[in-house]
Amino acid sequence: MRTFDVVVIGAGPGGEVAAGYLAQAGLNVAIVEADKVGGECSFYACIPSKALLRPGELAAQANRTPGVVGARLDVPAVLAYRDELIGHLDDAGQVPWLEERGIELVRGHGRLIGERRVAVTPPAGAVTPPAVAVTQSAVAVTQSAVAVTPPAGASHDGAGEEVLEARRAVILAGGTRAALPAIDGLAEAKPWTNREAVTAQEIPESLVIIGAGVVGVEMAQAYTSLGSRVTLIGRVLPREEVFAGEQVSASLRDQGADVRAGVRAVAVSRTGKEVIVTLSDGATVSASEVLVAAGRTPQSAGLGLEELGIAARGAIGVDERMRVPGADWLYAIGDLNGRALFTHMAKYQARIAASDVLGDDLAVDHLADGPGAPRVIFTEPQVAAVGVPSTATSHRTRVIDVPTDGNAGGAFAGGIGGTARFVIDVDRDVLAGVTITGADVADFLQAATIAIVGEVPIRRLRHAVPAFPTRSEIWLKFFDALAAEETSGRR
Repeated sequence: MRTFDVVVIGAGPGGEVAAGYLAQAGLNVAIVEADKVGGECSFYACIPSKALLRPGELAAQANRTPGVVGARLDVPAVLAYRDELIGHLDDAGQVPWLEERGIELVRGHGRLIGERRVAVTPPAGAVTPPAVAVTQSAVAVTQSAVAVTPPAGASHDGAGEEVLEARRAVILAGGTRAALPAIDGLAEAKPWTNREAVTAQEIPESLVIIGAGVVGVEMAQAYTSLGSRVTLIGRVLPREEVFAGEQVSASLRDQGADVRAGVRAVAVSRTGKEVIVTLSDGATVSASEVLVAAGRTPQSAGLGLEELGIAARGAIGVDERMRVPGADWLYAIGDLNGRALFTHMAKYQARIAASDVLGDDLAVDHLADGPGAPRVIFTEPQVAAVGVPSTATSHRTRVIDVPTDGNAGGAFAGGIGGTARFVIDVDRDVLAGVTITGADVADFLQAATIAIVGEVPIRRLRHAVPAFPTRSEIWLKFFDALAAEETSGRR
């Protein structure tokens, strides 16, 4: 048994940030990882997906700009650069970051075996975990071949295990894995999940995507731009403002995708090189591959939580300092606690947990990691949002919509229109939510995030003047529209 001040299970973005923060403070830290240092984001999500999306976005914007003609994609070059960014699925480039900070990397699957004790099973011979069905039907297995955590109920004989003891704390940062809905024949059809979609070495002639949330629409965007014939099944972006889903749907259709928003998949079969998906309206769709983008499942099973009397399925509940109730030495951060499934929020929570371990007086009276977390969907148009949608707030609100490109800056952006919606909490005179759609609007979001998290009064925001000629003048349009409403109301 080796002893450390803190043991972190999971070396994704959240785990890395927590370990780094603690090591820089002088603590002796071990981080346990069964798959790849850098986690899902670095190899199977954020980084490779944006590498696939960005070239098409730039080409489309260039071709909309007067004076630019014939911008097109070199698909093999796009895939090669994607492979370079993810280290050809080798995490060797990520490990030095830990070594430079004196963090001990322990390869294997970690699980709790008691208070402040973690057993690590070596990765040799590890099996791929199943993607977990979202109902209580039989577990379905994907074709991914990367070992992560053992399946729920896997036995451990102790052979070759190492025990790590933590003097102060254990931080769980195991993330999530793809969930498979209980659709007849889906598992047997060997579907893609996000892992196969972002690491494919060839672009299939056609692709059916089940699920139209963030992963679904981003992969529909990427594969359409890369030359695949895409069918997208499901309501587009159901958790965002309705207009955002409508605009993304219309754009995908304009690019050639077949968007089936009013139906769901009820059966899937594979015959030879073709996959056939039966829809709830009786229609069928065939394609070379099928991608399931139906949500994520926290990897809480197999962590030994039952040893502590904690539920070992689903998201792990935590308090405002990311501590697991009933175990003041145990923390759960990132996707594992289900509060906000974004890389940036995992890093945010990591700092909160690490500060608590160190005894720092970090203010947590205004946590920003719930439904109002900032988020960007890298479609064409992009969707950038923070706070709550207009349909989800319980406060008295006023909604102001202005065109994203309705200013001088929009004339130079090669834009495709879009909407900027501002949701005002009338009683507190602050913004409750902002959603912006349009070309290349991701970097618009930070100003709105600061306004919402800082609870800046609207009357003060009026004095934050955007530079001319930039599309940030949407803020001026917002204030003009608000003033017009107020003047009309006084008449």
